[in-house]
Amino acid sequence: MPAEKKIKVLVVDDSAIVRRLLTDQLGKDSGIEVVGTAIDPYVARDKILELNPDVVTLDIEMPRMDGLTFLKILMKHHPMPIIIFSSLTQAGSGYAMQALQFGAVDVLGKPDGSSSVGHMGAQLVEKVKAAARAKLRNLPQPPAPIATRASGARTQAPAPTLVPGRPTGAPGWHPRQTILLGASTGGTEALREVLIRLPRDIPGVCIVQHIPPYFSKAFADRLNSLCDLEVREAVDGDIVEPGLALVAPGDYHMILRWIGQRYRVELTKGEPVWHQRPAVDNLFFSAVEAGAAPYAVGGLFTGMGKDGAEGLLKLKQNGAPTYAQNEETCVVFGMPRAAMELGAADQMLPLGDFPQALMNAALRQARKAAGA
Repeated sequence: MPAEKKIKVLVVDDSAIVRRLLTDQLGKDSGIEVVGTAIDPYVARDKILELNPDVVTLDIEMPRMDGLTFLKILMKHHPMPIIIFSSLTQAGSGYAMQALQFGAVDVLGKPDGSSSVGHMGAQLVEKVKAAARAKLRNLPQPPAPIATRASGARTQAPAPTLVPGRPTGAPGWHPRQTILLGASTGGTEALREVLIRLPRDIPGVCIVQHIPPYFSKAFADRLNSLCDLEVREAVDGDIVEPGLALVAPGDYHMILRWIGQRYRVELTKGEPVWHQRPAVDNLFFSAVEAGAAPYAVGGLFTGMGKDGAEGLLKLKQNGAPTYAQNEETCVVFGMPRAAMELGAADQMLPLGDFPQALMNAALRQARKAAGA
């Protein structure tokens, strides 16, 4: 039986130390081969043509040409899976979010010290394997005009059509209603496409996206600038309330608790689940324990691995309508596949059908809670 083909990786970074450390970490996995390194995009361009790598890890800040510019050129003329390796700073996290918008598959935070690269070895290997299996998105269109705030109110520039809110005469949201969403590789853009179409008048939303520390705030801030509902990175003790979406911070599990007749989120540094912190399963299981399932809607999006599948099944078994993204629209059909195989999803949906499905399910639950 022929040996499985190794994933060929090109490492692009202007730091010789980082190039060596990434090469060493990836080289520890028998399924990966670092076929070359490059100090800048000009060298990388030649090596891509020569070595035909399956995945490229790309630094943002480099001499002669920055990583974002090179990424846009690559995605237009030579699309391939790119993992962004960016500094753990406010600027670095902002650039990383732009890179995901421009077609990068995933993002990793560049450690502050070279010795700490070894601590992220398993995560790096997992992301490379996910990227090698990723279905590349079409080159994104220019972003919609950004929503702005003035005098405490939000004014929305022209944007995608929102899913209609509650029809006249519909019952109010029950205090226990909530929408629970989980995603990994490709999820930042999938969640953006869903959330920008949801109205502000919707039950509170809790989101777990597998994302490194520092980048989760930039992700939430970007969504907040684009969406009608408010989106922010969760803080321990935050109240889950209508019109608000809370994003789990990188490196913290987000747990749902029912305290004083309302939900609050608790952030913990518990052990990683499925090699992830935050983990989708932790959110979903905690919602069941908090008694939320009969009033919750669960959604699982693109990503590698199995995180979220068992939790989605638990939500379904306890009364929640559950949905998972279908294979055709996933960047990586891993987590949704696991949910499908467990029978955890009531429906496998194209990404574009999610906003209306979530809204319709929430309205049905509101009517049921009101005895309508």
